[in-house]
Amino acid sequence: MKEMPQISDSEWEIMKILWTSAPLNANQVYLKMKESKNWKHTTVKTLLSRLVKKEALNFEKRNREYFYFPVVSEDECIQSESLSFLNKVYNGAVKTMIANFLEKEDLTNEEIQELKNILDQKKD
Repeated sequence: MKEMPQISDSEWEIMKILWTSAPLNANQVYLKMKESKNWKHTTVKTLLSRLVKKEALNFEKRNREYFYFPVVSEDECIQSESLSFLNKVYNGAVKTMIANFLEKEDLTNEEIQELKNILDQKKD
């Protein structure tokens, strides 16, 4: 698997939009971001440029506009971020991480059953 780019929190916001709506031009991304963030148009353009440099996005030029699209999948990025978090915070100890989350969270019976199913599948 190729090395995943390190994506900042702000860049994640851009990626989320493009994972669901690509390809979009910078103005279309800006308008979608405007719903949740009070960013300037230049901020969005800067983040798009950074993501292209990091090879998380690519673009195609249509007439005089650039349309951006992801070149890494959301699942790949989530997996990479999860492993990074696991290694950074828990020194790679999955058991410790899961135990910590389970101690702090109230789970429904359905969620507990889902977790049991996942663990049972891991046995096989």
